[in-house]
Amino acid sequence: MRKSFDGLSALVRNQMKCNPVTGDYFIFVNRRKTQMKILYFDVTGFCLWAKRLEQGQFRFTPSPDGQRRIRAVDLQLLLEGIEIQKARQFKRYRHGTST
Repeated sequence: MRKSFDGLSALVRNQMKCNPVTGDYFIFVNRRKTQMKILYFDVTGFCLWAKRLEQGQFRFTPSPDGQRRIRAVDLQLLLEGIEIQKARQFKRYRHGTST
């Protein structure tokens, strides 16, 4: 977790094969799951948020390839330390998608 703006944006570009200036949030969690950094790009430049837990761990399960998409709601729950065991989401209309 020593990397800052340049190091994390290079990781996004080279290892994740993504463009870091798209405005997406890129979340990095250390092995012990006690620290998290979030990198994103807004109109004026890169932003980097960091959070270190004094107790406990982030309830974050990475995928086998190390990448996972999460919704904004899930990110908020992750930051607050709330884990949803079982939830049911009903179908909603989404403009521009065909299901």
